[in-house]
Amino acid sequence: MKKKILVGSLFLVLFALLVGCGSKSEEKKLTIGATPVPHAELLNLIKDDLAKEGITLEVKEFTDYVQPNIAVSNGDLDANFFQHLPYLENFCKEQNIELASIATIHVEPLGLFSKKYTSLDQLPDGARIAVPNDPTNEGRALLLLQAHDLITLSETASLEGTVNDITSNPRNFEFSELEAAQLPRILDDFDGAIINGNYALEADLSPAEDALLVEGAESPYANIIAVKKGDEKREDLAKLVEVLQSEKVEKYILDNYKGGVLPAFSK
Repeated sequence: MKKKILVGSLFLVLFALLVGCGSKSEEKKLTIGATPVPHAELLNLIKDDLAKEGITLEVKEFTDYVQPNIAVSNGDLDANFFQHLPYLENFCKEQNIELASIATIHVEPLGLFSKKYTSLDQLPDGARIAVPNDPTNEGRALLLLQAHDLITLSETASLEGTVNDITSNPRNFEFSELEAAQLPRILDDFDGAIINGNYALEADLSPAEDALLVEGAESPYANIIAVKKGDEKREDLAKLVEVLQSEKVEKYILDNYKGGVLPAFSK
């Protein structure tokens, strides 16, 4: 009798262990790389929503535009959320890696900021202006200035235009090309700087309220979810996109970023 009880107890223990192992194997985890504002904030906002779908979301924060793509390519991240498509395409070409976009989430209007002047009219001739030095964001910054007739770019300049493509500069602006993340920190040293929306927000600068010039909501530079090529149809990533493109996230963006971030989807 004691043997039967012992065998039965061992069976129950083994059964419990097997069930536990099975449940763990069914658990899903997504590790997403993101810059802090607004990307990591939006991801943290949806953690509970994904948990209800059986997906644990881990958000790893980055403060640069290089490592998140390398980490996805190496398989250290399932996806990243920090960049627009022109940047991704240029990065993949330069680094010879294959990543793909699976969704657009929001636009961060790029703007011209100044600590010394409060309007474009006050900006003096010969003003020193800093712009991002990565190919797509520098071209984007110069296109913003051209759209307001402050400079003219050559007809052959593309989205990856640089200061060397400027053919007309009637106000003799002096341009310095610097890493995008540094621009808010050096703003005091320049008459103005064209800053990406996420870095502006981190520095408590509102593109809608503080910028002398700002991109409109029609900007084609929507921020995307990037994954390793071949992962585009993964169900867990599709669920991530579904939750990010929700009314909850849309409302949060509109209520919290005061025009510094705009939804690139509608529900």
